[in-house]
Amino acid sequence: MTEAGGSALRVLAAGSSAGRERLELLDRRGRGGVAAEIRRTAAGIVDRVRAGGDAALLEAVRRFDGFEASSADALRLAPGPEPDSPAVDPHVAEAIERARDAIDAYHSALLRGPGVERVDRDGVRIEERRIAVRRVGIYVPGGRFPYPSTVLMTAVPARLAGVEEIVVATPPQAYRDSPVLRHVLDLVGVDEVWGMGGAHAVAALAYGTESIRPVDLIAGPGNAWVAAAKRHVASDVGVDRDAGPSEVVIVASAGAPEECVAADLLAQAEHDPLAVAVLVTDSGDLAGRVAAEVDRRLAELPTAETAAAALEQHGAAFVVADPDEAIALAERIAPEHLQLMGEAAEGRAGECRNAGAVFVGASSPVVFGDYVAGPSHVLPTGGSARFASGLGTDDFLRRSHTVRFSAEAAAAWAGAAETLATTEGLAAHAAAAKLRRGSEDRETVP
Repeated sequence: MTEAGGSALRVLAAGSSAGRERLELLDRRGRGGVAAEIRRTAAGIVDRVRAGGDAALLEAVRRFDGFEASSADALRLAPGPEPDSPAVDPHVAEAIERARDAIDAYHSALLRGPGVERVDRDGVRIEERRIAVRRVGIYVPGGRFPYPSTVLMTAVPARLAGVEEIVVATPPQAYRDSPVLRHVLDLVGVDEVWGMGGAHAVAALAYGTESIRPVDLIAGPGNAWVAAAKRHVASDVGVDRDAGPSEVVIVASAGAPEECVAADLLAQAEHDPLAVAVLVTDSGDLAGRVAAEVDRRLAELPTAETAAAALEQHGAAFVVADPDEAIALAERIAPEHLQLMGEAAEGRAGECRNAGAVFVGASSPVVFGDYVAGPSHVLPTGGSARFASGLGTDDFLRRSHTVRFSAEAAAAWAGAAETLATTEGLAAHAAAAKLRRGSEDRETVP
């Protein structure tokens, strides 16, 4: 099998030299991280805002957001409709509420919210407290398009977890241009909205200014500048995982509908020129039909330029020998989204470990996960699905434990603690343990 001539979706035998080269490229996609120059520049922006407060933030907003504000207070925005702005289409409003209800239902069903759990054993009581983060900053991107769905996918689980204050930062142009974004911000009841985007927004959330109080944790996807800034502030404030370009791997066996496979590949490819859209199949015939369908749909797609660039960069249809090899290849790529289509592929769902989320069957497209399935669409990318999870209520909770030993339990355990401390050469540790052994038993170490 060789590359299909002229198709936007290249059909490659996984074991060919071209196939191996493309797989190695996919293996490396998450390793480079953010470019060094972006990291340095973003760090400089963050440090200037941290040191300069409101004045530095206003200069960054003017320079990077293209918004002239006379004071930081002018950056504070009110959720809901603005005067003379178009009303939100009732069908859009209904869809948003249905999506919010689905997200709420999913996270509510799995919620282990704030509370205390106890373990008691012979005079020792351990209490583990789950404590909600008090103040959370949510970054909502506004580059090519505003993303109201990101508000739902982050603010709803944060509120369910018990977060007291939810603060949103979003580019001011995205806020002004999107009645839907303003409607969603109002619907979920965020506490503050600030018109600022990029590294300077991350800095203001992390360190505060004269007008903006700092947060305890920053969540939400963003571009490379946002990712670099979040890494820079990570030692001072909690941050969620890096959110790289969107990814889908579709494992399809004979019988999978080529129109659904093609549509779902393009749905992810249109996100970003660096998005990953990959088909893995043991059917060369299906691969060819999907490639032809991609070309047909691409010709009519308003976002064709972005989707075509993504397919050129990280797209492929890999043809493998059998279903075992297909699953192994998907596990190797460890994508953000994994789709299984066709009876043989769908039957392997229980074997799939390395994916942010798995979508089974032609009736379960990733686009449902983006909007209405319920789990957050903030998922691990760049191969990090091997060890990371999607955003959930647990990300907004921290654990702290309380330890209580009775005098009798302290005497019973002190010897072991003293022995271990002595073994590690920590004399003060050993002495502190020895004090709890009881006066009659302090001379010898058991």
